[in-house]
Amino acid sequence: MSAEPAAVRTAHVDTFARDRLPPPQALPEFLFELPALQLPPRLNCAAELLDRRVAAGDGDRPCVAGHDRRYTYAGLLAEANRIAHVLVDDLGLVPGNRVLLRGANSPMLAACWLAVVKAGGIVVGTMPLLRARELTTIVHKAQVTHALVDARLAGELELARADCPTLARVLSFHGGGADGLEARAAAKPATFANVDTAADDICLMAFTSGTTGVPKGTLHFHRDVMAACACWPPHVLRATRDDVFIGSPPLAFTFGLGGLLVFPLAIGASTVLLEKATPDALLPAIAQFRASVCFTAPTSYRAMASQVAAHDLSSLRKCVSAGEALPAATRRLWKDATGIEIIDGIGSTELFHIFISADEAHARPGATGLPVPGYRAAILDDEGRELPRGQVGRLAIKGPTGCKYLDDPRQASYVQGGWNLTGDAYLVDEDGQFVYQARTDDMIISGGYNIAGPEVEGALLLHPAVAECGVVGRADEARGMIVKAYVVLRPGHAADADMIRTLQDFVKATIAPYKYPREIEFRASLPRTETGKLQRFRLREGA
Repeated sequence: MSAEPAAVRTAHVDTFARDRLPPPQALPEFLFELPALQLPPRLNCAAELLDRRVAAGDGDRPCVAGHDRRYTYAGLLAEANRIAHVLVDDLGLVPGNRVLLRGANSPMLAACWLAVVKAGGIVVGTMPLLRARELTTIVHKAQVTHALVDARLAGELELARADCPTLARVLSFHGGGADGLEARAAAKPATFANVDTAADDICLMAFTSGTTGVPKGTLHFHRDVMAACACWPPHVLRATRDDVFIGSPPLAFTFGLGGLLVFPLAIGASTVLLEKATPDALLPAIAQFRASVCFTAPTSYRAMASQVAAHDLSSLRKCVSAGEALPAATRRLWKDATGIEIIDGIGSTELFHIFISADEAHARPGATGLPVPGYRAAILDDEGRELPRGQVGRLAIKGPTGCKYLDDPRQASYVQGGWNLTGDAYLVDEDGQFVYQARTDDMIISGGYNIAGPEVEGALLLHPAVAECGVVGRADEARGMIVKAYVVLRPGHAADADMIRTLQDFVKATIAPYKYPREIEFRASLPRTETGKLQRFRLREGA
């Protein structure tokens, strides 16, 4: 019998993930300074988000909607409970097992997520576009035992299964078969005894989105999910229970999981989960569902800005951007088109969600904002010393959430001296706002000058001919590196030498002339992750 006090004893029977947490000395310092962060030692975040809401009388309120179905809070609770029974009774799930979820955003995917957590499992979300090879890597790293998969996306997972001996139980949904998840769940009770998990039991394993090419498995506790709900949403977003959330990021991406499921449920609001949320689809969906809070990436806001006049967006009141830096030109385009000031923020998969942000009243073009209440931020030099305002250095964060990689030596690079080092280069301006410069590996050193690729991108995006762009450094014998831009032009503009000179002269007139792109290559499209982030490493490889 364990001598550990019952109040903190793990509920996990399968301790694979817990055993592979970083050792205590490799973890960041955790801060729980806000009153709302004084969480109990035993906590199941799905019960907090759903069961407690129904117990408080919100059962009849709208909760999750999609094009194929809608749930009230009571309806979603019943569905999640039935799926939890399928996992435990039919598939033999024990607390601590890893369950891979594969599907586009939908009410059913949300019910599956909550069911896994209720049953004490660990959700392993995967992006819908992943192929068998990528899925195999995730299954191996996480030692995934179970999977719930949209029948329309089952093919790649089936291809992967031959090389995945741990993946013993796979069940599909959205297939309509007699042995599918829905049919099995329909025969189960609508009540379920939630597993009494410890607050520091793992409930989520999120894989980084691959902007560096090599994803890492990040571990999150039940308390991390609830701590995130207590920081950015009430202090910066300030949504209400009558808001309707909508957006594009997948639930497998923590930006989407927070913004489109966890945060709305935490306040009793409702959310819309769209299988397809491209700019062309998102605008009519906002009108159809009378959505009021939108989460998407800067590239989507830029693409949607020219189309807003064709849609009724009168319900929309708050717009959130994260995932990559928000260019000042995109902020201005969206505000001119809608009158809405975008709420920008930076978060990371490692810390679950946004830790620096600015609300509408404090938003400044080009600046990300201030540390979110509950978090501290600093700019450090290469030796870990804090830099004065105005100097560019490494962004470092402490708060109630922090990096916990699954059995990965890169933990030592992300966590140093108790700080989470996000890999972003920032400075703090005279007003105390944090201003993004580049990813630390995206700084271009050319002729002795430090040039931030995103700043050059921001200048190029101000030109009316530029639809999107990416800027990286290319090795050069004379200058060490030169600035190279990859540009996608808007229709009607010629990709020729005259356009190259025009854009180069425009950048010289907009920012310091030494930062201009000495090479410009025109592309039909740019490589992006499924969450919309520009894959600069692929551009660097091409350069």
